[in-house]
Amino acid sequence: MKIFLKANVPGILISIFLAALAFFSADFLSLNEVLIALILGITVGNLTKLPNQFNSGISFSASSILEFAIVLLAFGIDYQRFFTLGWQAISIVIISMAVVLVSTVWLAKKLKCPGSTGWLVGFGTAICGSAAIASLAPSVSKDKTDIGISLAVVNLFGLLGMVAIPFITSNWLTEAQNAVLIGASLHSVGNVAGAGFGINEAVGEMAITVKLGRVALLTPALILFNYFLPNAQAEGQKFKLPWYLIAFIVISLLVTFISLPADIKLITKNSSNFLLATAMAAIGLKVSFKTLVNSGKKGLIFGGLVFAIQLLVIGLLMYFLIS
Repeated sequence: MKIFLKANVPGILISIFLAALAFFSADFLSLNEVLIALILGITVGNLTKLPNQFNSGISFSASSILEFAIVLLAFGIDYQRFFTLGWQAISIVIISMAVVLVSTVWLAKKLKCPGSTGWLVGFGTAICGSAAIASLAPSVSKDKTDIGISLAVVNLFGLLGMVAIPFITSNWLTEAQNAVLIGASLHSVGNVAGAGFGINEAVGEMAITVKLGRVALLTPALILFNYFLPNAQAEGQKFKLPWYLIAFIVISLLVTFISLPADIKLITKNSSNFLLATAMAAIGLKVSFKTLVNSGKKGLIFGGLVFAIQLLVIGLLMYFLIS
């Protein structure tokens, strides 16, 4: 234990400090804490050269703390909410998500998006932004730069969509159509709330319900996406889920059928958010500006294509299913 503490405490502490700074500044900057933590990590990591004694703890924060954060995310999953959407909205969410995930695997091969960036961007676009990327990343990405690029791309398009969609559609789509389009396409709950309530309260409430129903599909999406990715199965080996995804699945199923006290849900949510920010700060500390810029161009193009496909599919489905 002493050896572990001596090797890891410095790196863990700087990651925690950056996460705390991100939470403190989130209200002033009006940005997601996880994204701020990543930006702070990248900035500090590139402007200063940390001593080698920080490396082990930073690596631990970027991997093990990230896995624990994902497990705690499971306490916020509620499958029952998904079935309250109605068959039209459920059909749109499932079909559009499936098309985006299949398109992601295909486009990643065709465009040769660097490393696992394409997979992470596509998965984050299909489900719930940063949390989805964080959930998938440990099992598909060995390069922390891929995670940084993916988070930056998904958050950028989520922000653009939050501003552009209400501006373009608010006057010619019905409230139900606006709510489904926003809830089924935008990347984070914050993006959905900003766009939906920007139109009116009714659209905001419906859009968040659709979004949370979409978030409930994170568990099955993780299982399927891990299975179908090109590097998911080594030749001659059976497909295996990592421990944290097994724990995620078990917990998400349990909390759907067992009602937990509100205090417990709040504690797990806050703890998960802070651990996730800590992990992202650590990942940022390992990302170089040069690599980020060089690889980020393809990531942006990939993210734009996937987001466009998602919007097109949702639009076509709404035309036939929602009047």
